Parts: sequence; C-alpha cells; structure tokens
Amino acid sequence: MLVLGIETTCDETAAAVVERRADGTGRILSNIVRSQIAEHAPFGGVVPEIAARAHVDVLDGIVAAAMNEAGVAFAGLSGVAAAAGPGLIGGVIVGLTTAKAIALVHNVPLIAVNHLEAHALTPRLTDGIEFPYCLFLASGGHTQIVAVRGVGDYVRLGTTVDDAIGEAFDKVAKLLGLPYPGGPQVERAALTGDPIRFAFPRPMLGRPDANFSLSGLKTAVRNEATKLVPLQPQDVADLCAGFQAAVLDSVADRLISGLRIFKERFGPPKALVVVWHVAANQAMRHALREVAAKAQTDLIVPPPALCTDNGAMIAFAGAERLALGLTDPMDTAPRARWLLDANATAPGKFANTRAGF
Repeated sequence: MLVLGIETTCDETAAAVVERRADGTGRILSNIVRSQIAEHAPFGGVVPEIAARAHVDVLDGIVAAAMNEAGVAFAGLSGVAAAAGPGLIGGVIVGLTTAKAIALVHNVPLIAVNHLEAHALTPRLTDGIEFPYCLFLASGGHTQIVAVRGVGDYVRLGTTVDDAIGEAFDKVAKLLGLPYPGGPQVERAALTGDPIRFAFPRPMLGRPDANFSLSGLKTAVRNEATKLVPLQPQDVADLCAGFQAAVLDSVADRLISGLRIFKERFGPPKALVVVWHVAANQAMRHALREVAAKAQTDLIVPPPALCTDNGAMIAFAGAERLALGLTDPMDTAPRARWLLDANATAPGKFANTRAGF
C-alpha cells in the first residue's frame, strides 16, 4: 500500500510517500518538508495569511519532489491523504484541495487525516508499537496526554487549560528578545543559566487530574524580567533556565498523573510515547526518561524530523485508515478545530500561536 501524504496545517509545507506493508509496518520512501521560518521570523510567530500564500506557492513542487524521490507514479498510489485539520484554516484548505484534485484526477481514494491523529500514530511507523500506549503531544498549538487505544480510538486524559507548551516557549523567547522559533533558543540560553535564581511557580503540581497550565508561569517570567530591564545576557540565561526547570517539573508531575489515570482505566500502557516539537531538548528527554522509569514503561521518542509537522506522518495515518477501509468523500470540509477525542471538552481556551501576553 502506497500513500501520498500532504501537510499544510501551519508553517511547514510537506509531502511524503509512505509504504504500509501487510504486517502493519511502514517505510518512508520520501519526506519533503519546506519550512517557512524565514517568512514568519520578523513577526515573532506564524502569520496565517503569509502561511497560506506560501503553501499555494510551493505545494505543487513539494508534491512533485516527493513523488520523484519515491520513484512512484500517481497511478501507483493506493490513496492520497491530507491533513484536514486542526490548524490554520487557510493552509488546511490549500493542502486538502490539492489532495482532492489528485484523488479525482487519478481515481484514487481520499483520506482526510486529523493532524493530531497523525502525530498519535507516528510511533507505529517508527517503532511498530502495539496498542494501547500513552501519548504526550507537546507542540506550538497543542499540549495533550492521550490514551491511544487503536486507529480512531483516542481518549484525552489531560490538556492545557491555557497556553500550549510550545506557545509558552515561543512567547518567553520573544519577551526576552530571543529569535523565533523560541524553543531551541530558550534551551540554548538555559545551558549557561542558574535555574534556581528565580522562584518560578510549578502550575497544577500535585493535582489529581492530568491537565496543564502555563499562563501563570509565563506571567511570572515577564514580571521578573520587567524588574531587571535592561536585561543583561546572564539575566536572560537565568530566566530561561528557571522557566525551563519549572516546565520540566510541571510536565513530569502531569505525566505521572496521566500515566496513573491511564493504568487505572485501561491497564498498563505499552509505552510512554512523546511527540515533542522541540525534540532536541535534552533536558526534557532526561526528565521524560525518569518519568517512564517510575511508571515502569518504555519511553519512545520518534526522530526529530518526525516530531515536527511532516508529510510522512500524514501518509502513514492515511494508510492506517485505508487499511481499515476508511476513506472520505470529495465534499469533506477543512476544519480549523478538530478534537482527537470526540467526547472531550475543552477545559480552557484553545492555544493561539499568534497571541501576545
């Protein structure tokens, strides 16, 4: 089974061809990603209108490159998958419309993929993991703990009540004058900082649920930074170190709670799977290894290239759905919001990567 996957939900234009074998394992034949960081950097965050126009300009070429690298003709595809949401609606429309055109012209099935489901199923592509497992998804727009019980079968155990983790990292970086994207910059600055200079709060620590909150911590960083204006390089390093340490403590506590809830409801998970957009954050990886060890389960972190938005995850999620006979009609609508767990309710505002403090 060969599936073309298209991803345009935010600021990466991506296409990939993935093979799904009969035994359920996958193989990436191509995975082309074009980042828009340069276009959005002057604004300190993603501007939806710029993102949509950039997708229009380059998507056809990205799809052609993916097909060429895979050595596959459109007639050889088993299906074409596109991220139909959630995401910036302009970009979602571009990717889904392109997929519909390819499916219509070449008479292949269309699979409209939930972007979050693609992240959730990535460890089955990279590690062949069996269900059920516990997923921690942390990105610019999403922070969730999810029980992954099967394709299309997800139970959200916890989420953010305000800011997503990636959003908080980007906003703190912007506040401190660090370049966009902020996550890697904060981690780099934290390496030379003192994590205990500032007494930052650890939001939600000790609560029985598995929800997150970053808004209060972010505000605490702003308050301390305001007292120190003009900031010196060591001030910035110490603020980053303190902020990151607080996030790590909060994440560890929330995951321990989430894993406890998972075990109580569904039994022991096969693994703790982490899809973290700042996948190279070594401090976070160390904290997550300790959490998994305490929970007596394995830690699986897909390669960094598959933790950020990419076409391979869309293609594989499409292949997983296609293998179950799940396809979508040509009038499938793009969705700006699309809960992975249809029964979940949002405990707070939806994250907005453009929002200020």
